Amino acid sequence: MPVTFLLVLLGAVALGIIGATADGLGYLLTIGIVLFVADLAFVGVVMSRRARRRPVR
Repeated sequence: MPVTFLLVLLGAVALGIIGATADGLGYLLTIGIVLFVADLAFVGVVMSRRARRRPVR
């Protein structure tokens, strides 16, 4: 799980940097931002599911 999160995060940052610096490739910046937000949402859902499964002592 953490490896997947970090790889997707790295991809989002790389797309964002390329999109911000290359002329005419602003859509890559948008894709990077969307990918970053989707990755954070996915991790939030996974973390909330794990929190519910803990048994009450």
